[in-house]
Amino acid sequence: MVKKKVNVLVDGGKATPAPPLGPTLSLLKVNIGKVIQDINEKTKDYEGMKVPVDIIIDSETKEYIINVGTPPVSSLIRKELGLKKIAEEKKEETVESGEESENGEKEEVKIEESEETEVLEEKKEEVKERVIVGNLTINQAIKITKMKRDSLLAKDNKKALKEIISSCVSMPITVEGKPAKEVIKEIDEGKYDKLIKKELG
Repeated sequence: MVKKKVNVLVDGGKATPAPPLGPTLSLLKVNIGKVIQDINEKTKDYEGMKVPVDIIIDSETKEYIINVGTPPVSSLIRKELGLKKIAEEKKEETVESGEESENGEKEEVKIEESEETEVLEEKKEEVKERVIVGNLTINQAIKITKMKRDSLLAKDNKKALKEIISSCVSMPITVEGKPAKEVIKEIDEGKYDKLIKKELG
């Protein structure tokens, strides 16, 4: 028994027989239309995103297995909220020293942690006050957990949901209108146990 593996990146729910997928499947003599249909069915929840797909084909029987990968959690959250780009934190801040160089121009200096502590703390406060770009509901977080469950390291569904919500901390996105860390605490306290059991088993 010889198995062939085809790795492709497709548009969620919109795979087509166009190259490179179609010609590759044609060479392996499988039912192209059926494979495309199955791929689109399995990736329809990822509409608007690029999805990694593995197709394992038995070269003798022409039977195949389709394994669908998932986009990163941050991409799924952006898709769920209709966000194109998440605000990025500025990693390095500079301030004017107020001192003039010989040519009369003000010099820019990097803030070192060991000095200008007060100014550095102010910069940290500015980062904390980043504008929230979206709000994820607990049901949307559960939906994303379902999509990513097979690839998460969490041992149970409760921890898996917490793993998804923790991604909102740095994006920055609230969950149920509250900071993500607060919702994680509520999950630990059992507030969403019934919903988790109902939706995730």
